[in-house]
Amino acid sequence: LGMHVIAYNRSQSQAAKDLGVEFVDLDGLFARSDVLALQMPLADFNVGIINKANIAKMKDGVIILNNSRGQMVVEQDLADALNSGKVAFAGLDVVSTEPIRADNPLLTAKNCIITPHMSWGSQGSRQRIMDCTVNNIRAFLNGTPENVVNP
Repeated sequence: LGMHVIAYNRSQSQAAKDLGVEFVDLDGLFARSDVLALQMPLADFNVGIINKANIAKMKDGVIILNNSRGQMVVEQDLADALNSGKVAFAGLDVVSTEPIRADNPLLTAKNCIITPHMSWGSQGSRQRIMDCTVNNIRAFLNGTPENVVNP
């Protein structure tokens, strides 16, 4: 897409650096991102990381994507930022409580698309699951089970 990719990660991957990823601190990530995508496991340090204070550090018109965990976003703060135009768009595959509650402020926020926690489900991902399942059954029937959890 021709984007310059910047990232925050507590451990910086040489492979990512070799691909041209520039690692920055969190404040730098917030200040410089045109598109901010959350792609990390939930941990103590990132619960509520998308909040009023951090949104204020972001560029006007930033796009926020969350494919991680809903608890990383203070939903009312994001809804307020969307409604004011500070955040131009949000694409969310997760929310703090699933299934989503009728009173979630993101349901009525401007320029917000919410999908039902299924962004992993591309055709390629589903095909790999099916291939693995078929191979596991075939191996079991041949007396050489694979991916055994409890031998």
